[in-house]
Amino acid sequence: MSKNDFTRRSFLKALGLGAAALAIPGCTSVQGSRMRGSPQTKPNFVLFLIDDMGWTDAGCYGSTYYDTPNIDRLAAEGMRFTDGYAACAVCSPTRAAVMTGRYPARLGVTDWIRSRFQGGKIPEDKKNPTQYVGGKNKKLLCPPNALWMESEEITIAEALKPAGYTSCHIGKWHLGADDWYPDKQGFDFNIGGCDYGQPPTYFDPYYRKGQGSIPTLKPRRQGEYLTDREGDEAVSFIRRHKDKPFFLYMAHYAVHTPIQAKKDLIEKYKAKEPTNQKNPTYAAMVESVDDAVGKICAVLDELKLAENTIIIFTSDNGGLMGPTNNAPLRAGKGHPYEGGIREPLIVRWPKVVKKGAVSHEPVTSVDYFPTICRAAGVPLPSGRDIDGISILDHLKSNGAKKLDRDAIYWHFPHYRGGIAPYSIIRAGNFKLLKRYEGKEFELYNLKDDLSEKNDLAEKMPDKVKELDAKLTKWLKATGAKMPRPNPDYARAQK
Repeated sequence: MSKNDFTRRSFLKALGLGAAALAIPGCTSVQGSRMRGSPQTKPNFVLFLIDDMGWTDAGCYGSTYYDTPNIDRLAAEGMRFTDGYAACAVCSPTRAAVMTGRYPARLGVTDWIRSRFQGGKIPEDKKNPTQYVGGKNKKLLCPPNALWMESEEITIAEALKPAGYTSCHIGKWHLGADDWYPDKQGFDFNIGGCDYGQPPTYFDPYYRKGQGSIPTLKPRRQGEYLTDREGDEAVSFIRRHKDKPFFLYMAHYAVHTPIQAKKDLIEKYKAKEPTNQKNPTYAAMVESVDDAVGKICAVLDELKLAENTIIIFTSDNGGLMGPTNNAPLRAGKGHPYEGGIREPLIVRWPKVVKKGAVSHEPVTSVDYFPTICRAAGVPLPSGRDIDGISILDHLKSNGAKKLDRDAIYWHFPHYRGGIAPYSIIRAGNFKLLKRYEGKEFELYNLKDDLSEKNDLAEKMPDKVKELDAKLTKWLKATGAKMPRPNPDYARAQK
């Protein structure tokens, strides 16, 4: 069977046959042993993907303005990564990468997806756009961004389903409308996930003129805060499904705009001494996320599920400059610098991961899919490239076993405000930023220059050449769509 012949459907069918084979007499299955009264052995998974949360937006990452005792507890009881990354500096590409273990460049989801209320109209033929875009004032034509993640992609939920997992998505999806909602991508439950990249408002009934309501979340109590509602829904899901393995994808809409929070928490931060982080409403949003983390950890403790539950806590891109401050990192959301792509990352797995462990190993969004699959004992999809690598051995060795790869990559072939299309490679401590318009290369040694103040490109041309060759090879291998010269721009200059 060729790669092209091995579809999502055939993969899931093959997995299903494998699960069925485990259930025949003489074979052992987790489900079967549980039916005979034995304790569950497959781990549960809770994957927090916070929207727009910056690298320093928690106490365990250095903030003294935001109060995050529950996130800090996760770090104290698990492994905190100093070099965790999002697959993109904006949201949808990272979310697609998390769900599939595949780089955005390979998926064709390389920018945030426009919701229908933002003009993201679904074509009648239901095919993603292929025509390059760009006006006469742009030097480059850019590949179109997808309007959804293709259904042929295999999500974590689909990979886990044949192994007996129940999967629940809560919060922001932003990977397509209707036919591409979470329940069409393997999730048993979808609470709040739709094509929106941000909520209409954070207060029930979650409605705004021009955007409408969240179609997959019915209002229940006027004025209720959305992050609180998401936390309650998560607790209810865990209680209902405590007796079998589950995957909870906790994709909070917070702390994305609109910057709105509960009045009592806003007043608390107004009275607090500001630092470089000083927005009381944003701080209140961060605390509400922390409260939801606390609710989930509390119910896992109560039901005695904590020791058998792997929690992954991270974000989809860097903090938005203005509401927060990412210092010492440079810039923020949307930018190719560390402030746009470096994220908080914490993994807790009691009795497996050493308490208070700290890792400096670079880890990125595509790594969660293979890590979860391996921990659950399910195979990776055949017939397609999985870009991520499992960090399970790294976790079990308390960071002693290094990851077997020499680089991680980014590709953003679009204009965004004053940002030109770019690609990035990080190999070891060196990070090469390649732009397709303007100054071509920037090179930084992140070990010595975390704030990216000292561009080494002119001083180290051999290192630039070496990393550019690796980056070019990767772009070709993933089939990355590249910007092209714009003939209309060229003619306009004559």
